[in-house]
Amino acid sequence: MKTLFLLLALLLPGAAHATTNPADMLRDPAQEERARALGREIRCMVCQNQSIEDSEVALARDLRLIVRERIVAGDTDAQVRDFLHARYGDFVLLRPPFTWSTAALWLTPVLALMAGASLIILSRRRSAQPAPPAPLTEEEKRRLAALDAETRDGNRA
Repeated sequence: MKTLFLLLALLLPGAAHATTNPADMLRDPAQEERARALGREIRCMVCQNQSIEDSEVALARDLRLIVRERIVAGDTDAQVRDFLHARYGDFVLLRPPFTWSTAALWLTPVLALMAGASLIILSRRRSAQPAPPAPLTEEEKRRLAALDAETRDGNRA
């Protein structure tokens, strides 16, 4: 019975958002869902590769609270994003906008992929071409001349 209860608890939709403190959640389910969706787009400044919804760090909690406060105040999703972006810069967004300052961030993976593909193609072309044969040694030249002379003598007879 305990196992069944544990399994059901793990399968509940709320279990996926275990980092959000129930006391911090909004009463309106639609607003809470908006806050969670926005939280998945905002980077935890400490963890760096996690959203504030996935992080358990105190700063992430503070940012989650700010997102919820702005939503309750009536801000749109874009206004909340802009609010955080104005204070923390491009780094706070998990998907920063494409600008000159973030061009390297967006283009580096593409350039690395193209460079890797080029190296693979070049190495395959080089390995497909056979290496030129080594020049004959003096001994091999004498043997070849002797075989050539035998062949000519054999064809005349």
